[in-house]
Amino acid sequence: MSDDAPRSPAESAGPGETGERSDLPRIDFSTFVLSLAASAMVQLGLAPGLEGEKRESPDLAMARHTIDTIEMLVEKTRGNLDGDEERLLQSVLYEVRMSFVRAERGK
Repeated sequence: MSDDAPRSPAESAGPGETGERSDLPRIDFSTFVLSLAASAMVQLGLAPGLEGEKRESPDLAMARHTIDTIEMLVEKTRGNLDGDEERLLQSVLYEVRMSFVRAERGK
């Protein structure tokens, strides 16, 4: 890399200044999809949030938005995923859709 090239925040920060947490998993497609699924479950009131609290009532609008995001990923990645990634994405989409329907019905 030349001295004139822009640097990423991690490259330009000094030792210990990157703001990275060593307990977080490496981001890849699978962890991204699972993160979206976890967000949807929190929004549906089926999983605790970051502080460990459960929602009093589901936020169906936000859950629908997250499900729409996962659906968009299915469309935009069609033909570009390996078998495991494709199965994970389809499985996650199915699970969050079914959870949404149950939450919508008030069960």
